[in-house]
Amino acid sequence: MWEFSVGLYMISIWPDSLLLAAVYGVVESGSIFLLGPTIGEWVDKLSYVKVLQLWLITQNFSFVVAGATVFGMLAYPDLKSTNSGLFIMLIIVTNVSGAMGMLSTLAGTILIEREWVVVMSEGQPPGLLTQMNSVIRRIDLICKLFAPVVSGFIISFVSLRVSAMTLAVLNTTCVWLEYWFFMSVYKGIPALVERNLRRTSRPSPVDLLESSLIQNEDPGSAESSQKRNLREKISKVPFIGAWKVYLEQEVVLPGVSLALLYFTVLSFGSLMTATLEWEGVPAFVIGIARGISATIGIAATLVYPVLQSRISTLRTGLWSVWSQWIFLFLCVGSIWVQNGLVAAYMLMAGVATSRLGLWMFDLAVIQQMQDEVPESDRCVVGGVQNSLQSFLDLMAYVMGIFISKPQDFWKLMLLSFLAVTISAILYTLHVYRVRKHLIHFEKIALLGSLLMRPSSDAGRS
Repeated sequence: MWEFSVGLYMISIWPDSLLLAAVYGVVESGSIFLLGPTIGEWVDKLSYVKVLQLWLITQNFSFVVAGATVFGMLAYPDLKSTNSGLFIMLIIVTNVSGAMGMLSTLAGTILIEREWVVVMSEGQPPGLLTQMNSVIRRIDLICKLFAPVVSGFIISFVSLRVSAMTLAVLNTTCVWLEYWFFMSVYKGIPALVERNLRRTSRPSPVDLLESSLIQNEDPGSAESSQKRNLREKISKVPFIGAWKVYLEQEVVLPGVSLALLYFTVLSFGSLMTATLEWEGVPAFVIGIARGISATIGIAATLVYPVLQSRISTLRTGLWSVWSQWIFLFLCVGSIWVQNGLVAAYMLMAGVATSRLGLWMFDLAVIQQMQDEVPESDRCVVGGVQNSLQSFLDLMAYVMGIFISKPQDFWKLMLLSFLAVTISAILYTLHVYRVRKHLIHFEKIALLGSLLMRPSSDAGRS
């Protein structure tokens, strides 16, 4: 609900400008970029229960604070002119609270999607991990389906202030239910309890990196001692150590390809939502469009296991990323449509339909990371992956700061389409590197010969 509503709050607080929405995006994405690797290491070191407690308390408290500050700014719309100091302070608190909420959400995402799912599927049939990934993504997208619709109707038919208040109340009441659900899962699956005991007693990947650097040095020389001290200091910097672990993985190229898809405004994020609002599209219509987008994403979670079982995870990713690219042509075409509302509806349609390929590609890359990243590196790699994604998301919001006029949104659209194109090319190169080919030309030739055979037989007769 917050993800959908924040763009509408910001455009309402400061009309005719995407600046506040872009600044919020920069703060949120920048926080995850800078602290994502550290969050991954933190999740790797702490016990499952401690991560759950800190995640849920911090997340819900942060969004309660953010909802309360937004309510204050909406209740007093003249605040920026009558008391600019208080207005700026509320903007800062909103941005910081939102960023803290997303950082704690990242910790939960790493714990559940990168750790628990893999542990629960160990020793089970290979298809179970695919099914679990799909179900978890389906739950996520169902929430993305209903939350914007509810928020859109509250905003359109009641008020923005009531929606901010609703958000704060929901986060206050839901935290206890969320914690009970997760603890029920943890206590009900012995493999999670056993893994939790084992992982808290082992050294972290960054600690292992530090020890390997020390072992490779000649302890006898003063020069090697200085180098060792320098490398120890460098390896203890979480950001650097975590990135080194990430770059050593075989799935770096798919990870970068997935991250490039975050360098976009072609999603129902705050920039596009604010632009649609400026174009005159009602909030409830935007909410419904976002719900349709989520429904298509849910369909992707149903299609993915079927496709993956037939053509492999690697090739499913290839077909998915290029299908997303094709559907986004509708968004590019909307740039040349003169009628603003028609262009807005074309934009929403293109974004919504492209979600089929996007979410299948997301699932394909995540499963490759689950399968190919060692257990000891899994949380750290997940943190760095989210950090990279947030950096590119951050760059999209930086673009929004420099190109902040809604009428210039088409420039952001073209840059976003270029990023998707580069992503598809990079993943294609990865598939070629692994499989040594992209298309089975011999199978095409065989199919052609089979199709030609009846006509040849008929000619001989």
